[in-house]
Amino acid sequence: SSIQTMDKRSASCHMTVMIGQDDVHHCLLRLRDRLGNQRRQPDSRSPRRMSLNRRLAEGALDARMIRVATTHASAAAEPTRRDFLFIATGAAVAVGLAATIWPFISQMVPDAATIAAGAPVDFDLAHVAEGQIVKLFWRGKLIFVRHRTPDEIKAAQNTDLTSLRDPEADSARVKPGKDQWLIVYGNCTHLGCVPLGNEGAFHGWQCPCHGSVFDTSGRIRQGPAPINLPVPPYAFTSDKAIRIG
Repeated sequence: SSIQTMDKRSASCHMTVMIGQDDVHHCLLRLRDRLGNQRRQPDSRSPRRMSLNRRLAEGALDARMIRVATTHASAAAEPTRRDFLFIATGAAVAVGLAATIWPFISQMVPDAATIAAGAPVDFDLAHVAEGQIVKLFWRGKLIFVRHRTPDEIKAAQNTDLTSLRDPEADSARVKPGKDQWLIVYGNCTHLGCVPLGNEGAFHGWQCPCHGSVFDTSGRIRQGPAPINLPVPPYAFTSDKAIRIG
């Protein structure tokens, strides 16, 4: 039995040694494979590195192309900026020139004070037909210019002054030798309404507001108006032209 026990132990040791040898052999094979993979790895990485280098080179090329394109774009935009500066400078010069010239121009135009004070108004009588009444303005006030007919002149001159509310001869209301032209203010002396021409009992004017009636010389004949239509300051500059003011 002791001999059998020794044989079993010997067999067990032999199996242990055999198993150990197999493990070592397996480990050696795996180590060989790993070393082989490591030797092949640089070759497998080489295309990737080449691809990476190629991409880096292409990226650098693209960057250079972008810089060149940007430079060309800047150069192309430069004339536009110069044009803008040219236009802006021209506009500034024009404004400055206008500001310099305007005072000289404005001096030739009558100011508001002169107009309000009564700048003279010239009027051509050649286009006013006989029997016609023309309206114009002087110092912001309405003026009637009436080309009287012979009958209207006769009626105005033959009026009895004692029958008038505001006695005034017709000859005092017209210029000597110009009896056909009557120039008077165009607002009723009652409340300032504008009377209608060739109306009323005396065929002069009649106020539509309160019924004041004026004759062909502009004198009050009926109604509430207290005085005649006033005569503005005027003078004949020729046979067919007057200047009011």
